[in-house]
Amino acid sequence: MNISWYFCETVRINWPTIQTSDMPKIFKTEDGSDTLFDPHYGEHYHSIHGSIQESNHVFIHSGLTEINAKTVTIFEVGFGTGLNTYLTAIEAQNTNQIIQYITIEKHPLNKADWENLNYPEIAIHPDPKLFQNLHLAEWGIEIQINDNLSLYKINGDLTELKMDNLPPFDLIYFDAFSPTSQPELWQTVIFQQLYKHCNPGAKIVTYCAKGSVRRAMIESGFIVERLPGPPGKREMLRGTKPFK
Repeated sequence: MNISWYFCETVRINWPTIQTSDMPKIFKTEDGSDTLFDPHYGEHYHSIHGSIQESNHVFIHSGLTEINAKTVTIFEVGFGTGLNTYLTAIEAQNTNQIIQYITIEKHPLNKADWENLNYPEIAIHPDPKLFQNLHLAEWGIEIQINDNLSLYKINGDLTELKMDNLPPFDLIYFDAFSPTSQPELWQTVIFQQLYKHCNPGAKIVTYCAKGSVRRAMIESGFIVERLPGPPGKREMLRGTKPFK
């Protein structure tokens, strides 16, 4: 399903010029992979205990590998550094899955922010060109990145997103900043909208294990389980939309 025309209904947001002091800064995490610290939200984009370890644990091993299907539609909340997308693309090449990847980001990074991140150099299957292509892919148009992955990046606010014209989701990567920094994204109403747009059997995974988030996911209809978290975090959450 080609969804590139959908963006004409998505509201573009013009943000004020960001001062140098407000630009994200690179930090080295415990597994040797980089993360960015966002001064606006006061948070790192990934775990300081290991960016790649966290993304692989939460989104690939606890999410994508649990979807037993040749073709998978993924919706990601928070494109951010592009790490989750990059690892997904690598996994899809390894398993020969076909991924339709849709991601929304309110504050896209500038090239100066992402081009020096070391993910393409230290991933299990390094592919600098792939990482670059994911970031350079035009926003609002579905782009065929390679034989295994198409990418559709939405520059917008999840609270304002109309999902009616998007294909139903098989898997959701919920990777927004924490409920403390972005409380509006962790509300029951958001999870209800996501739940309604999921196929039966679809899963949602997030690094967050906060009780209020778990309750919001349950109230939305997901069957929620607590799973062991990545290094530095005791638990994470995974929800499943039941078959009816």
